[in-house]
Amino acid sequence: MGNGKDEAPELRRDSPLAPDVAPVLARHLAMMRAASPPESVHALPADALAGPDVAFYSLRAGGQVLAIGAIRRIAPGHHEIKSMHVVAEARGRGLSRRMLGHLIAAARADGARRISLETGIEDAFIPARALYAAAGFAPCGPFGDYGPDPHSVFMTRALD
Repeated sequence: MGNGKDEAPELRRDSPLAPDVAPVLARHLAMMRAASPPESVHALPADALAGPDVAFYSLRAGGQVLAIGAIRRIAPGHHEIKSMHVVAEARGRGLSRRMLGHLIAAARADGARRISLETGIEDAFIPARALYAAAGFAPCGPFGDYGPDPHSVFMTRALD
């Protein structure tokens, strides 16, 4: 198995239940739980990410899963970004931007006119909030099934 650094990562539709995805999802959930109080962790477990309203993707190189991301239909014309994560060893290579661009394009292709997300207010989420702002997301109020949460930042953008 290679280290994934020498080949271009392949972005593909995937299953959150795939055995090699499980460790990446576990790392993601552990990071969310370490950064936010339990009542403010809104990341979905693998079985929920495998639901019919979710499209799950991975970026792989050298036989390794480097990043994951998902979009979920939450209302007609409205999608949410869920569980986007790049493993620490692969950060700094533009994989987050690539995954985010793909998720936006996939939502648009699925008929979304708006895409929203929830992320944390804690310092661990500063890079994520900067990435989303650079991609045109702006702060908004809670959406979908979310309520006000002092540990959450809600962001949205229209899709042309």
